[in-house]
Amino acid sequence: MIATAPTVAHLPKPRRRPAVWGRPVWERSALLALLAGTAVLYLWALGSSGWANSYYAAAAQAGTQNWEALLFGSFDAGNAITVDKPPAALWLMGLSGRLFGFSAFSMLLPQALMGVASVGMLYATVRRTSGAGAGLLAGLALAVTPVAALMFRFNNPDALLVLLLIGAAYCTVRAIQSTDFAVSARWMTLTGVIVGFGFLTKMLQAFLPVPAFALAFLVAAPFGLGRRISALLMSGAALVVSAGWYIALVSLWPADARPYIAGSTDNSLLQLALGYN
Repeated sequence: MIATAPTVAHLPKPRRRPAVWGRPVWERSALLALLAGTAVLYLWALGSSGWANSYYAAAAQAGTQNWEALLFGSFDAGNAITVDKPPAALWLMGLSGRLFGFSAFSMLLPQALMGVASVGMLYATVRRTSGAGAGLLAGLALAVTPVAALMFRFNNPDALLVLLLIGAAYCTVRAIQSTDFAVSARWMTLTGVIVGFGFLTKMLQAFLPVPAFALAFLVAAPFGLGRRISALLMSGAALVVSAGWYIALVSLWPADARPYIAGSTDNSLLQLALGYN
């Protein structure tokens, strides 16, 4: 028999490589050096500050002892009262403590890793609009900013909040740059989801950049005004759902079967957001 040449349909498809490996060697090397240096900066002697903020440390420890305490962000394992912030950051610290055993290092480990992730995410965001050099410079500036170095080695909720909001900015940039409306709308929806989880980290502080995200998309997205507005409405709905599910959970849970919401005057998470916080 005479062998026939394979058709295009039968040729093996080339394996797609991750985008970062398609970049110039100098950029890859610089990025790896930046992330490795950030990891060393944030992880070195991580437990030297002890329990950091003892208020949140107690809640993180309670989460390693009682699943309900982890869910609500209780100050104590007996579930008498929560801390004065929603529990998303405590979820990460509590799970780390359950996985590695609770210690100052295991409590602060997620914070430091979120710092490294924030630097990488900021690089990726800035690179998409201003090039690799600017992205690397932005990541370096964040990594060595003294308040950032302190924040990512401490157990306040700010580390997770910063990572989430940088992630939301990245999604917004992707939404603006996409010429496919369905893809763009998905990116904006993801922006809303991420900001919603930011609300579960530090409440209304997560909403501070929302007007900027919305305005940037409304002005710069390459679609008609109606489509831009519809994408923003989808993003807003996603934000409400991703933040609201936890508010609904706390509200519907019998008050006498869960801890008191610290900082509120009526044992309400919503009142905590609109009042104390």
